[in-house]
Amino acid sequence: MTLRHLLVTGGAGFIGSNFVRHALARDSAVRVTVLDKLTYAGNLANLADLADEPRYAFVQGDIGDPEVVDQLAAEADAIVNFAAESHVDRSIDAPDAFIQTDVHGTFVLLEAARRHGHARYLQVSTDEVYGNVATGSSSEDDPLRPRSPYSASKAAGDLLVLAYHATYGLPVLVTRASNNFGPFQYPEKIIPLFVTNAIDDEPLPLYGDGQQIRDWLFVSDHCEAISAVLERGEPGEVYNVGGGNELTNQALTNAILELLGKPATLIRRVEDRPGHDRRYSVDSAKLRALGWEPSQSFEDDLAATVAWYRDRDDWWRPLKSGEYLDYYRRQYGERLANSAMVD
Repeated sequence: MTLRHLLVTGGAGFIGSNFVRHALARDSAVRVTVLDKLTYAGNLANLADLADEPRYAFVQGDIGDPEVVDQLAAEADAIVNFAAESHVDRSIDAPDAFIQTDVHGTFVLLEAARRHGHARYLQVSTDEVYGNVATGSSSEDDPLRPRSPYSASKAAGDLLVLAYHATYGLPVLVTRASNNFGPFQYPEKIIPLFVTNAIDDEPLPLYGDGQQIRDWLFVSDHCEAISAVLERGEPGEVYNVGGGNELTNQALTNAILELLGKPATLIRRVEDRPGHDRRYSVDSAKLRALGWEPSQSFEDDLAATVAWYRDRDDWWRPLKSGEYLDYYRRQYGERLANSAMVD
């Protein structure tokens, strides 16, 4: 499948901006238009190096706005939807925003793709839709058992996307990825939060006993997976994207501190969040059959990520103020006040 003009929604966010850069470098003939609302996690600084690229265009707008979406979809032949409210903690406090973006916004995009006869519509989703996975790994046919407003909103979006294939024949694809990490990730997520806090010798608020298990996927490997699914995936299908790097949050925290040469005394055990899933794990055999696999080791990718944040405080320091600081104090202030040092 050859695509010449991608509409990338949420393209100023963490994964989206990395994908825009990836897509332009991968194919010298492709054009990319980014639509992003520029909420707190959308940041034009993520795309600053593309400002003079003639094949790239940016439009500020909401995927829930049918007029804006229709105008841009009319010029594209595919939509890749990264736009989402995506932080579990925030979904617990304000679930309505997640429903508006992750469900209604997806509907608006699907309608535009259907109206303009797009060759592909790809929904970027999450392994969290499968819920807690005590043993084994989730396959694409497993039931969806989301346990937070965030994962429920993503599951609803996934089902709507697949319904548009069954009902209207729209050539849709869904990818469900494990936890991403890498450059340009907003510092509310565990890796950039802990790296930037540790750099400043600030406490690292580790939820509960720190034994929650996540599978880690480097963002450039995720971008390559999305390209593989866009080009070679079967319409109407779901593809899991797992990094194959399962790690407890405690072990991840220890690795970050070791890379930065910081002491374990920075770790603070704080009250766990409600409904915190213990483990996620996905089976990526279906995707690997398309010829995809992660490119290098988790250890190398984590070291490169930590080095990026250490070297790019010009990017993250401006973010850790204003709205972020207010959120951080609300989220962790009382928890840290009642915290205990790591054993």
